[in-house]
Amino acid sequence: MVLLGSTGSIGVNTLIVAKRYNIHIEALVAGSNIDLLNAQIQEHKPKVVAIAHEADRHKVNHTDVRCGSEAILTLIEESQSQTIVNALVGYTGLAPTLKATALGKRVALANKESLVVAGEFIDMSLITPIDSEHFGLWYLMNERPVSKLYITASGGAFRDWELDKMKDATFSDALKHPNWSMGNKITIDSATMTNKLFELLEAKWLFDTSNIDAVIEKKSIIHALTEFKDGSTTAHFAGVDMKLPIAFALRGKVEEEILPPTDLLEMGAIEFLPIEAARYPIWDIKEHILTHPHLGVVVNAANEEAIKAFQEEKCSFFEMSEMVLDAYEKFEDIKAKNIAEIIAIDKEVRAYANTR
Repeated sequence: MVLLGSTGSIGVNTLIVAKRYNIHIEALVAGSNIDLLNAQIQEHKPKVVAIAHEADRHKVNHTDVRCGSEAILTLIEESQSQTIVNALVGYTGLAPTLKATALGKRVALANKESLVVAGEFIDMSLITPIDSEHFGLWYLMNERPVSKLYITASGGAFRDWELDKMKDATFSDALKHPNWSMGNKITIDSATMTNKLFELLEAKWLFDTSNIDAVIEKKSIIHALTEFKDGSTTAHFAGVDMKLPIAFALRGKVEEEILPPTDLLEMGAIEFLPIEAARYPIWDIKEHILTHPHLGVVVNAANEEAIKAFQEEKCSFFEMSEMVLDAYEKFEDIKAKNIAEIIAIDKEVRAYANTR
């Protein structure tokens, strides 16, 4: 297989699973964590390596090192592997997903932005999500008639903060996730609930339904629930570990223990809470975007620019959501007819967001 984003948490766990099942790593793609990449090269001996920056090339202990985003696309095209694991972060991950699916390769997808931005133009039959929520939904549905799908949210770093205090929250505050250790972008998106909005859009494309919602479950033990047409509801319990959905994405079927079973007595009481727009303003557009999913490109572009502004202390925590909602209203009537228009809209939204 080819692994994009090898030094992130998904990438690291993917390599653990690959080693367990003797899956050969044809190529590794990483950003700027060269020390970890070199350790991965030594252990997994990929044929090709790609990194983000030319300036880091001399640091990489490999004879075939490619650099830049175009190199990733060329690498995918040249590869013999029929499985591409896309664990890149943000809009950067879209082009590799499009390239891989255009070549008929199967994509084990952790890059949710691919579906958020361009789900309409991606062949879902070639996509297997590496995501605990969507894996849980798939596991529960089992081709039975469903009336509604639910995914859960942790609530992010500020779920227990007083609203007045959140106005002064800093970037470093937002990175203190109560349950998970993740990269900066997804942790910020968790704090604003944008990550969960994106996961609803993913589910819309993956399962061809808009009848989906999210609730807060603070312990992150229940990842998904499925409400069936017979009136019953089933929940998916699993530990906080991505190796289970990764194993299914790579193998298709797993019949041995990947995680220890959930200890029900240790788990104790489970509580579900609503996601409220007062704490998570982005939630105001949830219903609208599920029926207008083509606007995902607008939300994603504005959100990435808003996160940059927050990190650079050019806006407050709540102003990030204001930037996104403002762009959403500005571009509400726009609809791409193809990928070229997606790219143009992305650029236009980013330019607009940066004028605020």
